[in-house]
Amino acid sequence: MPSRVALITGSSRGIGRAIALRLAHDGAIVAVNYRERRDQADEVVQAITKAGGRAAAIGADLASESDCTRLVDTVRETLGPIDIVVNNAGVFRKGDLADFNGGDMEHMQSINVDGLIHVTREAVNDMKARGWGRIVNVASIAGIGMATVGTTFYAATKAAVITLTRRFALELGPHGITVNAIAPGFIATDMAAQSGADFNAIAAKTMVRRVGTPEDIAAAASFLASEQSGFITAQVLTVDGGRTDYIAHA
Repeated sequence: MPSRVALITGSSRGIGRAIALRLAHDGAIVAVNYRERRDQADEVVQAITKAGGRAAAIGADLASESDCTRLVDTVRETLGPIDIVVNNAGVFRKGDLADFNGGDMEHMQSINVDGLIHVTREAVNDMKARGWGRIVNVASIAGIGMATVGTTFYAATKAAVITLTRRFALELGPHGITVNAIAPGFIATDMAAQSGADFNAIAAKTMVRRVGTPEDIAAAASFLASEQSGFITAQVLTVDGGRTDYIAHA
């Protein structure tokens, strides 16, 4: 790709890190966003610059609207006008109806949904000015209907991400901006390993009999952020190895 400026939220580790590295490999100038892990964000930047790319680590708490505005302003001032946004930052709090926790729900909403809205709203001004842009939202198969207990309210926030993807695509299409979502299945990240999840049991629920890697998601993000995806918008690309444990498929 040309030297586009890409902002990837929550990219100090896991899926976001893999996306940052992949887009840098594709030729993008990358803004590595983090909330607390500056050291890990710096490591991503160092990996990119060592490979000949350009990147900067920029801290921001996406639960704060003012921080979202500052993040976009800082990317613009440091690296240039934004061409690509990957809304990857997200949090998970376990819960179903019987043990609903309003504080947990509010926290997930503030980052998974509100933060995505605020970052996108600020960044699209650059894209509109040039008539080109790519927005890639990281949703989840939970938002489609994965049959896993303890994910009810997290799923609700990710379903909102999917709906916003389609609505933003409708609004921004006339400006040359595409908006798509990726719905990852279970991905083997450090966070997933620390959760105590049974990787073998989860792999058995997929058609390809393995869990996903951050690089699987990064490959999808690379395509959706590229020139080649210009006639694709308002879509949700499921990257889950063919999971079979859904409540229902539309």
